[in-house]
Amino acid sequence: SQLQSAFQMYSEKMKMVPVPEQAYGNFFEGDCYIILNVSNSATQSTDIHYWIGNASSQDEQGAAAVYVTQLDKCLGGSPVQYREVQGCESAKFKSYFKNGLIYKKGGVGSGFTHVETNVYNIQRLLHVKGTKHVTAREVEVSWSSFNLGDIFLLDLGKAVIQWNGPQSNRQEKLKAVLLAQDIRDRERGGRAQIGVIEGGQEEASPELMKIMTSVLGQRTGHLKEPIPDDKPDQNQTSNVKLYHVSDASGQLLVQEVATSPLTQDLLSSTDCYILDQGGSSVMVWKGKAASDEERHSALSRAVGFIKAKNYPSNTKVEVMSEGGESAMFKHLFKSWKEKGQIQGLGKTHSVGKIAKVDQVKFDVMELHAQPKLAAQERMVDDASGHVQVWRIENLELKEVNPSTYGQFYGGDCYLVLYTYNRANKPQYILYMWQGRHATQDEVTASAYQAVNLDNKYNGAPVQVRVVMGKEPRHFLAIFKGRLIIFEGGTGRAGVVNPDPGARLFQVRGTHEMNTKATEVPTRAASLNTNDVFLLKTHQNVFLWYGKGCSGDEREMGKAVADLLSEQDKQIVYLPVLGRRKTHRNPPKAPYASDKRLEKEVALHEPRLFECSNQTGRFLMTEVADFTQDDLDEDDVMLLDTWEEIFLWIGNSANQYETQESYSSAVDYLKTHPAGRDPGTPITTVKQGYEPPTFTGWFNAWDAHKWSGGLSYEEMKSKLGDISQITVVKSFNHID
Repeated sequence: SQLQSAFQMYSEKMKMVPVPEQAYGNFFEGDCYIILNVSNSATQSTDIHYWIGNASSQDEQGAAAVYVTQLDKCLGGSPVQYREVQGCESAKFKSYFKNGLIYKKGGVGSGFTHVETNVYNIQRLLHVKGTKHVTAREVEVSWSSFNLGDIFLLDLGKAVIQWNGPQSNRQEKLKAVLLAQDIRDRERGGRAQIGVIEGGQEEASPELMKIMTSVLGQRTGHLKEPIPDDKPDQNQTSNVKLYHVSDASGQLLVQEVATSPLTQDLLSSTDCYILDQGGSSVMVWKGKAASDEERHSALSRAVGFIKAKNYPSNTKVEVMSEGGESAMFKHLFKSWKEKGQIQGLGKTHSVGKIAKVDQVKFDVMELHAQPKLAAQERMVDDASGHVQVWRIENLELKEVNPSTYGQFYGGDCYLVLYTYNRANKPQYILYMWQGRHATQDEVTASAYQAVNLDNKYNGAPVQVRVVMGKEPRHFLAIFKGRLIIFEGGTGRAGVVNPDPGARLFQVRGTHEMNTKATEVPTRAASLNTNDVFLLKTHQNVFLWYGKGCSGDEREMGKAVADLLSEQDKQIVYLPVLGRRKTHRNPPKAPYASDKRLEKEVALHEPRLFECSNQTGRFLMTEVADFTQDDLDEDDVMLLDTWEEIFLWIGNSANQYETQESYSSAVDYLKTHPAGRDPGTPITTVKQGYEPPTFTGWFNAWDAHKWSGGLSYEEMKSKLGDISQITVVKSFNHID
């Protein structure tokens, strides 16, 4: 994104004045600000944020809201508007200021200035908090402001001394160093020195401690205990409600319309709506045909809604117009279709209703040329690699006979290792297929054996959990049209499965890269006029062609029939499973139609979360407008692409974080307000072994990044020595 401009509101005549670019990220607590951001992405989205300082007046806040409305109108009503309160800013807002936010005392109206380059008559103490999004607040220049868990920057103009609390972690220290360097480079024109004191080893930095003591005085007593970090707002609660806003009767009426999961058809272009996300945030949606009064007063109505609900005054507010919805807003709806969106890949997961798949063969060369395509199509290659399959038997791995590759039984669990080459190096994907009727011990054993197999390959495999019936596209492709899913039973040698009698299989696909056969209940209601079905009895095999299936689909149906039986097949064009309607029998069930089963792909932008216990408890924090730089080597990152969940494991992430992240990913799906499918694939990716299905979601992925980044220790060693600097009597100037 590109931060186009920032404006500041202060009390004198409520003027809106531009903020100099070198001051971006500095905010006076006594003022209000308006920030305009224009994304450089293909969508060219525009966002307007108005920031409210804790010490700003009601008049300033009201004037800022008016200016936001006017700016929105000048830009055609397309921007998304955000109300930001000091200390409770959204992740998106913080993402504009990668090196952190600095809260400054006072305000412009009091004669303060933002930043004057090359001015060194400065003495302030900054309290730094955060690991992903850093905030620094001016506090009293005294030892009483310090605590054992946080980091403090003593800014003396020509010198910035960083004091690290003994209980602060490496990532916090690194972020504080970056903030100190940003102050040096942006505010002091690069002419300032930085020193670091480790709070638990102050004796190792006697000269720096001498400077701090000359400013702060001798320390007496003990420092305060760490201040607990606020729990980040995950913007996810299942308690989501949609309200209809109308002034048709001459006065404002707000009525509840629906609760989660929400669907897009609840929104009418002639009205405005308020979406209440369990009190954590409030979103206002303005229909294109809503009245001018309803549209212009949307922001004030959201604030009034917060007051009426007795929500905290710092509750987040977003205002958007139809067609310009934010990614967060769309994520709260079960399905979302953009205007002009063509029919896409289907997504139906109930028994007997298997989604339509892409009708175009996969072009691996196009994948290499367009990494984003690989991510969207969820294909790492053309499926020409090597396949190995194991079944869990007696809680151990048992190799499966290659002649039966592709046959999966609902009473079993399997591990499938796929090996392919990229840049002349072997890459691995380990699929964990878990049958619907497998025992809990077998499911647990499959996870345990996956770890053993992963260790055998030094942690290189990408691990993908595959829920029965929801196999990803690449999984279909590697079995070359031979994928058959049996509802129950086992494939173990010597085990006699119960006689199921007649069995019905639904066959979907047009070529060997996208075909699978799934066993469905043997009844007429399972039939779909758009598909091919195979009925296997003890004596015969019947092929049933729906009137909407293509010639390619029929050919794949014949190929699957050959896999199941060498008997001659009888092609049926008329229903054979339904019972005739008589006075004794009920009418046969109607056949499902393709219109009812086909759905468009939900268009949702990916979301990234940091999963960490560095603060002492496990937390998930969202990262807005993410880049590869936001992948933290000390943590686990969760990437939600809607069709798939990725868990990226940093090289320095601890075991507790790794374990908690997986269970949190499962809970994330279960509790998602859009009613997400709990069987959505969860893929584990190790740092340095990222497949294109993961890297394609990041702009300009650098495969060599991990070998070139500086650690905190390396960055600290490059800061140099400021031991020769002394503080003069005013403490406001450094010689």
